[in-house]
Amino acid sequence: MAEPILEVTGLVKHYPLTRGVLFRKQIGAVKAVDGVDFTLGRAETLGLVGESGCGKSTVAKLLCHLERPTVGTVRFKGEDVTRLSGRALKAVRRNIQMVFQDPYTSLNPRMTVGDIVGEPYDIHPEAAPKGDRRRRVRDLLDVVGLDPEYVNRYPHQFSGGQRQRIGIARALALRPEVVVADEPVSALDVSVQAQVVNLLERLQREFELSYLFIAHDLSVVRHISDRVGVMYLGRIVETGRDAEIYDHPTHPYTQALLSAVPVPDPGARERRERIILTGDVPSPTAIPSGCRFRTRCWKARERCAREVPALAVPAVFRQAPGPAAHPSACHFAEEKPVVPAPEVRPDGDGPG
Repeated sequence: MAEPILEVTGLVKHYPLTRGVLFRKQIGAVKAVDGVDFTLGRAETLGLVGESGCGKSTVAKLLCHLERPTVGTVRFKGEDVTRLSGRALKAVRRNIQMVFQDPYTSLNPRMTVGDIVGEPYDIHPEAAPKGDRRRRVRDLLDVVGLDPEYVNRYPHQFSGGQRQRIGIARALALRPEVVVADEPVSALDVSVQAQVVNLLERLQREFELSYLFIAHDLSVVRHISDRVGVMYLGRIVETGRDAEIYDHPTHPYTQALLSAVPVPDPGARERRERIILTGDVPSPTAIPSGCRFRTRCWKARERCAREVPALAVPAVFRQAPGPAAHPSACHFAEEKPVVPAPEVRPDGDGPG
């Protein structure tokens, strides 16, 4: 891959827990993001998946500078945006825009569609001459598949899919190079999801956009992504090309997630090994020692409690390159994903 347009290194976001009224004392921290590293290439889509609460949305906010990291760097074209402020930060923000999860709450109900899509020009007046903004707004609506005559309508007059198209048009107003899509289709019907995903793919080709696509629906992620990162409890535990992750997962958490994906073929569904995890996700205020997945993992051994596994290609796969030779944060990534029958809980819930 060529030099990445976005490079994230050691990204950490901890929210302090305090006690007391007059004299507040920190008694702990919520470790929402706890050491995330990844790169994003030009015109590439990186899918970020994991259970609810694993830190995906916090990563999105950190990239768009809606939150400041506790530690770590976010480099856009080689420049660390976490150190910027004022005009320098404002200039970078033009190039990293966000599409929010809920199209019903991310649009101001008191503003018309024209005002919503054109608002970025009020914040960045240098992006478009004042007399040309109305035309640009109408062009943006047309680009995302909406009638330009809708500029004077209000959000409540649109369906969920149409509202998400409005949100996408707003994100494109400043011609960004990176778009962070935080679960952009999770609140939509399945048929509408396909329309929005196809729209995002078309826009990527047309404008050479780079996407960080956050979702919990593994089928959607596989359809749109070039590479995939799997998050668990604040960290990426496996990453690779989409075919590597989906066809040759090596981390037990990824294997469990994929075993829960619905399969339309009844025969294939019966033949597939179903992995049902026991126990609950640990609290982000009390991360387990060593491997943070060990409390739910059937492979867990004494070493897992002592050593934090590095996100790296396992040695056995480095010696024999293939689709399984991709980074995985597991001490025993080379082992097969089969779960012994006694450990499978028949009445348990699958991973989110």
